[in-house]
Amino acid sequence: MIPATARTTPSTASQPKLRLSRLPCVCVVALPRLGDMGSLRLAISVSVSLGRAARAMVGLAGLPFLIVRSRGADSIRRMEPQLRHTVADGVATVVIDHPAKRNAMTEAMWRQVPPLFAGLAADPAVRVVVLTGEGGTFCAGADISSLRESAQTAQDLAVRAEEALAAFPKPTLAAVRGYCVGGGCQLAGACDLRFADEAASFGITPAKLGIVYSASSTRRLVSLVGPATAKYLLFSGELIGAERALRTGLVDEVLPAGELGKRVSEFAQTLASRSQLTQAAAKEFAAGRTGREAYWRDQARGSGDTAEGVTAFLERRQPRFTWSVQAD
Repeated sequence: MIPATARTTPSTASQPKLRLSRLPCVCVVALPRLGDMGSLRLAISVSVSLGRAARAMVGLAGLPFLIVRSRGADSIRRMEPQLRHTVADGVATVVIDHPAKRNAMTEAMWRQVPPLFAGLAADPAVRVVVLTGEGGTFCAGADISSLRESAQTAQDLAVRAEEALAAFPKPTLAAVRGYCVGGGCQLAGACDLRFADEAASFGITPAKLGIVYSASSTRRLVSLVGPATAKYLLFSGELIGAERALRTGLVDEVLPAGELGKRVSEFAQTLASRSQLTQAAAKEFAAGRTGREAYWRDQARGSGDTAEGVTAFLERRQPRFTWSVQAD
């Protein structure tokens, strides 16, 4: 999670606006008067150590301030829209991080997806990927400001990102809180599985913008929810709740408030403990890829996973599968 002091919310004409000034050792965020709280200056250290001169510079106005130590320019980069990820115990967690616009995807973020997932596919330490959004929203779609310049470019980038995610050879799980709309629904739909908080909302909104939804994205949606529900979503642009999304097949599980994180963590560990050989072959077959049956039979014979699975079952222990996805 990003530090609370680095979070912002969507700005409106009535909200206070932030002024950001950079000094050699300190980044100062000055806010206008905030009701009874008075004026506040927030100083964020962007160096490992902060000297007296910098502290004095911030305190000249005699106003309260807070200093947060960080690692150099990393604290500034963390404020920028991005995809960030961590890897632990075989699970890579990819976070859509643009909370100022409800995690809307910028062009730079769309461009990040294919190389990021190519790297995760090649990393033997990664067995499962969880995709989620920063804070209480999964993703509100594409950053609309990018559509003013070139709607077609933005859509092409979104489709390339969606296809890269769909082609990822290891299990992927979308953990959805809040809004999962437009391009966010594209990304969630490209994952193998989707778990949602009971308050999550889903929608596909090109009809509100006069955009032709891509053929590949439409076919993927139809494969998940069927033609009738796909038409309802695409024709109307209306949002549906988590329970209806569950009934239609758009999501696989709906969790009560506060329980999504625990369930996703437990299930991701379950996936990480299973045979990647089984998962990778099943993923290809489910996607309709043909002509690879002989390849997978050869992989099964040479992997040792079957022997390990049977032995572990007879010995009443957890199997230690060793086969891993090979980068293309």
